[in-house]
Amino acid sequence: MSLIELPDLKSSSGALLGIDPGSKTFGLALSDITRLIASPLTTIRRKKFTPDAAQIFAHYDEHQCSAMIIGYPLNMDGSESGRCQSVRDFTTNLMAIRDVPIFLWDERLSTAAVTRTLLEADVSRARRAEVVDKLAASYILQGVLDRLRV
Repeated sequence: MSLIELPDLKSSSGALLGIDPGSKTFGLALSDITRLIASPLTTIRRKKFTPDAAQIFAHYDEHQCSAMIIGYPLNMDGSESGRCQSVRDFTTNLMAIRDVPIFLWDERLSTAAVTRTLLEADVSRARRAEVVDKLAASYILQGVLDRLRV
């Protein structure tokens, strides 16, 4: 399997696993099987690739997911950021371990939007740090779910 396009994603069914890859953590989110709602799932503290990938695939299998949606950090002008290559390498390494469909989704401002919402809700700094990554993954995944319905 390789990176898939939106039409490929539309033609499949089942839950989707959303991933917000950060330098220190991975935020994970999950869609329902009807692909209407994304919900925050968990945050994985990055250690080494192999155990991190094992945790990601464990969630993928547990929830019988049919594809992964990975946040792709484009610059504001739409060009690729320095982090894009890191995400591409991560994606390539995941696909080398296991043949799963992966869709990259523009994640510009996802963390900023989630952080702004948490600030408006007067969530403490410590609590924001605990939840921001999985909420960003949910925000990214919900964007894809909304686009699939168009």
